[in-house]
This record gives sequence, C-alpha cells and structure tokens, in this order.
Amino acid sequence: MNRVEKATLQLRAVAVLRMLKETRTYDELAAVTGLPAGDLNRYVNGHVLPGEARAREVVSSVGYETLAGELDERISLDGEGYVDNSAAVFDQPFLDLVAPVAAERFGFERPDVVLTAATDGITLGAAFARHFDARLAYAKKSKETAVEEFIEARQRLASGIELTYYLPASSLRAGDRVLVVDDLIRSGETQELLLDIAAQADSEVCGVFALIAAGDEGVESARDLVDAPVDALTTLA
Repeated sequence: MNRVEKATLQLRAVAVLRMLKETRTYDELAAVTGLPAGDLNRYVNGHVLPGEARAREVVSSVGYETLAGELDERISLDGEGYVDNSAAVFDQPFLDLVAPVAAERFGFERPDVVLTAATDGITLGAAFARHFDARLAYAKKSKETAVEEFIEARQRLASGIELTYYLPASSLRAGDRVLVVDDLIRSGETQELLLDIAAQADSEVCGVFALIAAGDEGVESARDLVDAPVDALTTLA
C-alpha cells in the first residue's frame, strides 16, 4: 500500500467514526469499536489518524456492521413484500460511505467501469465510481435517441414479460474491468442482463454488489455466472 492509499484508508476510517459519533458518546463508541475513548476523540477531532491496521479494521468490520444496521433501519416492506429502500438510495452521503466499506469488506478489485441499471442503481453506482475513480455506465430500458450503437441484453421472465436493457456501445471497451452494482438483487434477472452486457463488450467482471439481497436466489445466481466476489450489504430473509 502506497502513501496515498494508506492516507485514503485512514480518512475513510475517520469518516466512519464520525458517523458513529453523531449518535453516541465516546464511551459508547469505545464499546462499539473496542478502541480507547481517548484515541477515538483524537481521531474524530482530526488531531491524529489511526494506523493502517486499525483503520482497516474500522472500515471493514466496524463500518460494515454499522452501515448494514443503518440500512436495515431504512428499509421497509409493504403488505405484498415489495421493498422500499428510498431512504437509502436517495441519501448520497450514506452511499458514499457504503462504497469504500463494501470495497474493503468484499475485496473488490479496482474496476475501470462501474455498471448499473437505471434508475435506482445510479446513486450507488456513482458512489462506487467516485471511490474507485472509475467511469460510470448505466443501462436503460429504452434507447437514447441520438445514440447509434447499443449493446442490448434481453431476457424473457417467468411471468412472460420480456425485459430488455440497452447500453450505448461506447460505454464499455474490450478488456475493461467492470464492477456490477445495483440497489436490490432479488431473482438476479437484472444482474444477469448487466453481466450479459459486460460479456458482449468483452469486458472482465471483477465483482457484483447490491445494497440489499431479497433472499439468496439472486446472489447465488450471480455467483454461478462470474468468478468474482458477489455480495450484498444486507440480506432480507
């Protein structure tokens, strides 16, 4: 890890600790993190940065558990089991913390492109693209009027409905490393279409991530399709 990467990790850890401190005393924060209250005070107030090992632990373990818990509190289900995650996908600062924590927790390698589906995946995709300093591409269910060439992925669902996504062909290049992200993975159909788009572009998938997994079907389906990490921040039974 070079100096820039180390400093970036340390600053992410401080961002996580500051988020936790908003609703906790230093003694409560010490109980959550296992770190001395005095050290936490110095980190949160910017007097000193945590060491590399401590920063990594804060981001990958404490940060993950905290953000997963925060996400659980923001999710609601209606009487038919549909997920309302608008309190998360409309909160860009929250998603900006999710990206580095998930990247550290699940070991996603740096992509050239973050690929998602319009529209709810765009804010999460933007957070990951900023974190990795990568390009953002999002597939849509309709074609852009002025674009001449598209990568098209189509699938007939069990219900008989045909789902099609279009991505401008210039968005992906052969050999690009692609991280597929979305706000929700249920059956895995959307992720399968995004993976198909990446395959048509001769891109290499380096991971699949969703904020929420509704059951295990979609995650397991994606794992069958790629040789890369596939996971979600939280899973609904």
